[in-house]
Amino acid sequence: MQFSYIKSCAFTPSIKVADVEFNKTQIKKAIDFAVSERINLIAFPELCLTGSTCGDLFFTDTLLNNSKKALKEIADYTEGKNLLVFLGLPIKKDGLIYNVCAGICDGVVLGLVPKTNITNDDEQKRYFATPNGEISYFVLDEFNDDQDQIPFGTNIIFADSKNQSLKLSCEIGSDLQAIMPPSVFHAVNGARIIINISADSEFSGRQEYREELVKSHSQKIVSGYIYANAGEGESTTDAVYSGHNIICENGEILEESKPFSNGIVTAQIDLDSIDYQRSKLFNQNYQDLCCDYLLVGFSLDLSKNQIERVYSKTPFIKQGEEQFLIDIAAHGLKKRIEHVFANKIVIGISGGLDSTLALIIASRTMELLNRPKKDIIAITMPCFGTSKRTFDNSIVLSKAFGVTLKKIEITKAVKRHLKDINHSEDVHDASYENSQARERTQVLMDYANSVNGIVVGTGDLSELALGWATYNGDHMSMYAVNGSIPKTLVRHLVDYTANTNRGKLKAVLKDILDTPVSPELIPSKDDKIGQVTEDLVGPYILHDFFLYNLIKRGFTPTKTYFIAVNTFKGEFDQKTVLKWLKTFIRRFFNQQFKRSCLPDGVKVSEISLSPRGSYKMPSDAISKLWLDELEQIKLD
Repeated sequence: MQFSYIKSCAFTPSIKVADVEFNKTQIKKAIDFAVSERINLIAFPELCLTGSTCGDLFFTDTLLNNSKKALKEIADYTEGKNLLVFLGLPIKKDGLIYNVCAGICDGVVLGLVPKTNITNDDEQKRYFATPNGEISYFVLDEFNDDQDQIPFGTNIIFADSKNQSLKLSCEIGSDLQAIMPPSVFHAVNGARIIINISADSEFSGRQEYREELVKSHSQKIVSGYIYANAGEGESTTDAVYSGHNIICENGEILEESKPFSNGIVTAQIDLDSIDYQRSKLFNQNYQDLCCDYLLVGFSLDLSKNQIERVYSKTPFIKQGEEQFLIDIAAHGLKKRIEHVFANKIVIGISGGLDSTLALIIASRTMELLNRPKKDIIAITMPCFGTSKRTFDNSIVLSKAFGVTLKKIEITKAVKRHLKDINHSEDVHDASYENSQARERTQVLMDYANSVNGIVVGTGDLSELALGWATYNGDHMSMYAVNGSIPKTLVRHLVDYTANTNRGKLKAVLKDILDTPVSPELIPSKDDKIGQVTEDLVGPYILHDFFLYNLIKRGFTPTKTYFIAVNTFKGEFDQKTVLKWLKTFIRRFFNQQFKRSCLPDGVKVSEISLSPRGSYKMPSDAISKLWLDELEQIKLD
């Protein structure tokens, strides 16, 4: 299985109530579709062999016997098709009728899982029994002594004999709404994918409720979750069914169908990612939920699976939460200002994206404190590489926000320092560049001390990941508001602020957004920006993509490479992706020492690299294993 993806499908066939023969034919057609699309797993709705709205017909042997016969025929139909099938039907066992989910693979009915949460206000209470929780066995044809006994019970995990991570369990419809859904126990006991075959009717607000329930539950149990819902063909005597199907992975909706579209949704579920998240979140605290489960084996050949899944190019950006993120950072800064009784906020303003966002956050902080914006001191410190464009923008931006602006020219101080250490101004090396960054930090710190202020850092998460900061220069501050905000999100939040304002503020923010990202530490010609960061370390959109998938999702370097190539097809070629991925990994390891001594700063995005937060790494870890893995990649 390439990178442990399994292509899954929730399929709502058009059925006829109580017409088992017709419904069986529709399911077979859906199986043919799955095979043609190289789908490995297909789930059909609750009671789809008969329809969930059969009423007292569920009591009749005619319906029950034909359902058993159809189940056997469907199982036979799956032989040699390399497909795992889950579908719903009524089963009569020991004189009681159960609403069950049947798992089928390669001509065999693997197991029958009964519904457990049949509530008092559920009409199904009239027809179906609640299982006792024990594993028993069922025979489709009691007159055939050679017929295999089929496991029957809720505590069943279907386990692939070739792939240890491919383990699945089932629950049915309203099982999900129980105080403690069966899937909680399934997940703790090893199931990575939960199949929910459902017949949930549609009414006002139900779609939104269903989405949030499936999404939040899949995140809570760190699982893939396939929700296959009843649709066209069910009786509309008292309700209507929309075929609203959902495939989720750990809180993320991968695909869902629109209601009343006779839903067919397919998506690749990433078992590696689920395992990675569980290794961090599942621990001995869940041992009391472990219980006896029956593992039922099957085998799928997933070796030829290719990556089809396309990921977000900007995974850190979630539309609609822009002001909320600014407020998170502002509330963090507010608390720090109150705690240290600071009179002023001091920011080094460069006319670039990072210091602009820091100023936006500081401005919002003053609103929360009900203090004047003049208590923000924006200090612009031009030197060798400062361009007229960025200098002018820093002036206009500060005036537009109504903050106190100070210009402190540092060129003479830096020249003096270079002379003191016997360094030529013509040698534009690290000492030349860093002397400017450290001088700026010294000015900010000392000025803040003189006015009982606090220096707000401007460096962002992407720069920290790459180590693109001067140690004890722009790397340091008294509180870092951008420290967990990656460059793509910095840009997005500045753009949001521009679009929610007018006049000079909007104009200057738009020009800052249009300015190439640069440290401006090398003298420029013709007053143009002499350094472009992305020419030196690579495109930030790629680096933020690498950061999210390597750190948040725990992907291997090889997997990160392949999904990046797939996601950025037409934008970056394979060679470019590989080059910058190697750069990211090399710099991420080599520059950890800068992250080991970061100033305080609130976590805003999903990732923080603070040593006090959610990511810990030794400063002398070696990147060889990760880079060696990338060396094995053959470019087309």
